[in-house]
Amino acid sequence: MQTTAAVLRETGNPLVLEDVEIEQPRAGEVLVRMVGVGVCHTDLGVIATAAPEQLPVVLGHEGSGVVEAVGEGVTSVTPGDHVVLSYNSCHDCDHCARGINVHCRNFVPLNLVGARLDGSSPLSCGDEKVFGHFFGQSSFARHAIASENNTVKVGRNLPLELLGPLGCGVQTGAGAVLNSLAPEEGSSIVVFAAGSVGLSAIMAAVVAGCSTIIAVDPKESRRELATQFGATHTVDPQAVDPVEAIREITGGTGARYSVDCIGLPQVVRQALECLQSYGVCATVGFQGMNNEVTIDQGHLLFGRSLVGVIEGDAVPGEFIPHMIELYLQGRFPFDKLISTFSFEQINEAIDAAHHGEVAKAVLTFDS
Repeated sequence: MQTTAAVLRETGNPLVLEDVEIEQPRAGEVLVRMVGVGVCHTDLGVIATAAPEQLPVVLGHEGSGVVEAVGEGVTSVTPGDHVVLSYNSCHDCDHCARGINVHCRNFVPLNLVGARLDGSSPLSCGDEKVFGHFFGQSSFARHAIASENNTVKVGRNLPLELLGPLGCGVQTGAGAVLNSLAPEEGSSIVVFAAGSVGLSAIMAAVVAGCSTIIAVDPKESRRELATQFGATHTVDPQAVDPVEAIREITGGTGARYSVDCIGLPQVVRQALECLQSYGVCATVGFQGMNNEVTIDQGHLLFGRSLVGVIEGDAVPGEFIPHMIELYLQGRFPFDKLISTFSFEQINEAIDAAHHGEVAKAVLTFDS
C-alpha cells in the first residue's frame, strides 16, 4: 500500500513529503495509522548529522495512532486499538529477560539503524530502499510498521494525538526521576535544562514528593514554565554560578539528586558538583556518542554518583500506563507541554523545536 512520509534525503536539509510504498506487517509486526507524533531532539540530531549511507530515511519515534493490521503471532493488540509507540527491544536477550529492556543487546540495530535486524525496511520508493524502521517505527509518516514489542495499547478515552511523547521524551525525563533516582519524599532535586525532558522530570519530582525542586536554565521563559510545572526555585546559569546558587538554596549542603537533561560537559560537571554527600546525578542529555566530560574524582570518592540513563530506565508497557494514570489523576499534566502542528508543517515544527520556541512540538494527522 501507499502512504505519505516525511523523507530526509540530504543531511541538514528540510524533510520532503513523498508518497512511498509500505509493506504489510510481517510476523510480530503491527501496521499503525498515525494520529500524532512528537518531534524529539534525537530526530534533530540525525537530521543534522546523518551519514550518506543512512539516507534516505524516515525519522520519528514518538508515535501514537490506531492499529490497522497485525502480523502473524501478534496477540497484544488488534485492529482498531489505540496505541503509543516507544523504543524497540528484542524481548529475547538476557537483559530483556531481566526487565532492563533499555539495555537490550540489540538496542542499537533495533532503534538507530532504521532497518529491521535482517537489514530490510518496510518502506520503499520505486526500486529505492527508504530506511523506515527508526526506533522500530519511523512515525514521521501517515502509516508506520512497528513491532509488537514497542507497541503499547492505551484507552480510547484519551487524547490520542497528544500521547506520542510518552514513548520517549516525557518517559525519559519522568523515568529518570521515578525509576532511576527514586527520590524519597521531602528530598531535594535539581534539573538542568528545562525543555520537555526536564519539565517532565520536574513533574515527576512533584509526584515523588520532593520538597525542593530547582530548575536551572538560561532562558527566562523556560524557568517560568518550570515554576508552573512545580519547581520551587529557578537559577539562571548565565547570571550566577549554579553550583553556588544551589548550595545557597539548600542551606549549604547541596542537593540530594540532580538530572542533567542536556549533556554539555560543563553542565554534567555542575550537576555532579551541586550534590551533597551522599548524592546521585542522572545524566540523560545527549551531545553525540563522543562527548568527553572531565570530573573531579574527589566528588565521587565522598559518596556522589554519576549514572547514565537511557529512556528513563523504563519498560514502556509498564511505565506508559503509569504516566497515563498519573495524568488522569491530575498529577502529571504532560499535555500542557505540547504545541501542535499539522503533519504538513513538519519543517516548521522542527524549526520551532530546534530554536526552543516550544516545549514539545507534536505533529497531528488528518483522519
